[in-house]
Amino acid sequence: MPERTVFQSMAQRHVVNVGPSATIYDAACVMTRANCGSVLVIDTTNTLLGIVTERDLMTRVIAKKVDPAKVQVSDIMTRNPRCVPPETKVADAVLIMIEGGFRHLPIVTAESKIMGVFSVRDAMPREVNAAVSMAEFNEQVNDALG
Repeated sequence: MPERTVFQSMAQRHVVNVGPSATIYDAACVMTRANCGSVLVIDTTNTLLGIVTERDLMTRVIAKKVDPAKVQVSDIMTRNPRCVPPETKVADAVLIMIEGGFRHLPIVTAESKIMGVFSVRDAMPREVNAAVSMAEFNEQVNDALG
């Protein structure tokens, strides 16, 4: 079976986004309506500025008692998130997420067109297992090299 690409495996093919001046509350509502775990923060020229995830809402908003109706997403977003092109193999994307400690990866073309977000949930178990094996191998090599 040929390896799937991140674009082929995305559950949602539309870009879920808000502007940088949207409130955290607005972003949470957009995520809820779209039934997704992240929202991209995009400016008026369709430039990717950042990403806000469910984890961000928990650690940067709820746990810090921030009022989501009064704070903008630009204050809590992860700026300049790691992105991959649509032809990236799923196992490679999962490896990037494992090593980076995150679960959402924006997909952006070489021409800077935003295609959507690949989530670790979009990967099949065999693709996750391949990425975990590669991460373990990389760790062993790094340990051996000192």
